[in-house]
Amino acid sequence: MPTIQQLREKRTAAAAEARALLDSVEGKDWGADHDEKYQAILADIDKTDKQITREEQALALEASSRQVIEQRAGRNGATLQAAADETNVESVLFAAWLKGGIDGVSAARAILPVSIRAAMSTGTGSEGGYTVPAQFGGLLIERLKAFGGIRNLATVIQTDHGIAIPWPTVDVTSQEGEIVGENASVSTQDIAFGTVSAGTYKYSSKSIAVPFELLQDSGIDIEAYITGLLADRIGRVTNKHFVVGTGTGQPTGIVTAAGLGVTAATATAITVDDLIDLQHSVDPAYRVGAGVGFGFNDSTLKVLRKLKGSDGRPIFAPGWETSQYDTILGNRYTILQEMDSIATAAKTVLFGQFSNYVVRDVTSDIMLFRMTDSKYTEKGQVGFLSFSRHGGVCLDAGAAGAANSIKYLKMA
Repeated sequence: MPTIQQLREKRTAAAAEARALLDSVEGKDWGADHDEKYQAILADIDKTDKQITREEQALALEASSRQVIEQRAGRNGATLQAAADETNVESVLFAAWLKGGIDGVSAARAILPVSIRAAMSTGTGSEGGYTVPAQFGGLLIERLKAFGGIRNLATVIQTDHGIAIPWPTVDVTSQEGEIVGENASVSTQDIAFGTVSAGTYKYSSKSIAVPFELLQDSGIDIEAYITGLLADRIGRVTNKHFVVGTGTGQPTGIVTAAGLGVTAATATAITVDDLIDLQHSVDPAYRVGAGVGFGFNDSTLKVLRKLKGSDGRPIFAPGWETSQYDTILGNRYTILQEMDSIATAAKTVLFGQFSNYVVRDVTSDIMLFRMTDSKYTEKGQVGFLSFSRHGGVCLDAGAAGAANSIKYLKMA
């Protein structure tokens, strides 16, 4: 099994080979043999990327656990080892609660060392009840981070309350200074601030039913299994709303907030010129920075990866290093699967300053319920249900409410 470092080195070598192939035919015709070799390299990179992603997600969860331990040690003035022991106990109690409810927690606490049991009884509430939401909340947020989508380029913030926050908005493209003569007065230029309300909405994972047999199987990491199911459901619906949400009873999605950049010449194809026009429809002030990029769904990416410039070379290029990204026309991209595929009048491609879109997670209101009523018991199941609060809003409101910093390409 290769290490993540070995996978990264393999990826870098393949990306370098692809770039070298592109450079080797610069100014020349890009033939079918070049294209076949290039596509084979990209297929190998895709396979390696999937392996790297799995490893990185595992490392991110480990890093989050270490951070929790360090924060706990700082708050309590305890050693890292003591904080780690307490965190591990919480994990044990959480898994026991998932499998057996309050009775499971009581049984798990009974076999803990006396010193640990005494310490836990003063800080976790009756039967470890307070431990459950705290443990699950951290796991859920980490899984949402790994879910990707709009979170890859947007600004993500966490708050401990869900009260609507008024965010100021301003169009910076019209702001400029001046030259002032000796003893002359300066001019004034008022800044037209606007505000958008960054509220939150209560999301449900919908209930899931887990068979008794699965809960009783000691070989199953029930904590990861249930957290994964619930987080993926919430991640999928929130990501959908952050992309195409209407703003009525749900967040305003980034596509909904974006302004029209360019309309494609046809309803069935995207050209390189269309993408270049889309880039230049966004003011240069918004075309620089870490949050700048393209957004489209996977079927559109498949089309764009095959597009070639006037010199016959592909416009898609793999990143050299793991710190860099695959690019389209020199800009990174993120997959927004909820966006339209290529079709008549569809909004298929976004471009601009994605960091102007803010995703908000309320960390204090994450709840998990374990249900054992007759609805589930008669079928030999236990039900689980999670609630959490999230919001999304674009901080750039230009003319007619459409964003200036993020534009979309619309098919004819």
